[in-house]
Amino acid sequence: MSVESPLPAPPLVALDVARDRTPESRATGGFVNLRRVDLVARYPDGSASEAFAYDVVERAGIDAVVLVVFERVAGQREIYVRSAVRAPLALRAGCDAVDASIWELPAGIVDPGESPRAAAAREIEEELGFDVSAESLLEFAPWTWPAPSFIAERQHFFCVDVTGTTRGTPSEDGSALERGAVVLRLTLASLLERCRAGGLRDAKTELALRRFAELD
Repeated sequence: MSVESPLPAPPLVALDVARDRTPESRATGGFVNLRRVDLVARYPDGSASEAFAYDVVERAGIDAVVLVVFERVAGQREIYVRSAVRAPLALRAGCDAVDASIWELPAGIVDPGESPRAAAAREIEEELGFDVSAESLLEFAPWTWPAPSFIAERQHFFCVDVTGTTRGTPSEDGSALERGAVVLRLTLASLLERCRAGGLRDAKTELALRRFAELD
């Protein structure tokens, strides 16, 4: 599907920080931090809103990578997915251990000072056990904002063909949540069908698979 013309630029609404209340908040010093501010929106017609409260999630490594690692088997692309335990799901009211354990593509955070491509190569070794060079990775889709209402994270999408490459033992990152993860290799078609049927609900995984499917 071709794009006939670009979308028009959205209205330019500027946001000014009227007051930074982060020092009063307690959700700092952890894996993520809370920035609590009062904002003023300034509109193209020169008008401005009243100050309103807004919370923003920040992280030392703000960006992330999503990884499609595949092999060509009997004319099909087979893709590696990994089990993951997600604490927010376990802590959601009405959820239990079954809900908290999901399947997803390998992914991870870009460390401060690290390039997305280098982070992708590192995460592939940590989560799957493949030693690939950063240069061998293809950034196959534009980056996206996955949750722009509360975090300025960009997700970068990389893929790599590991056909004929020996897979070692994943080194993991030392996190208790990565310990004992299971790795599977499934066809692209079967993974997309699981997305359609609701058997694979991780949004970044579905987006990456659908974009990857568009590649020749």
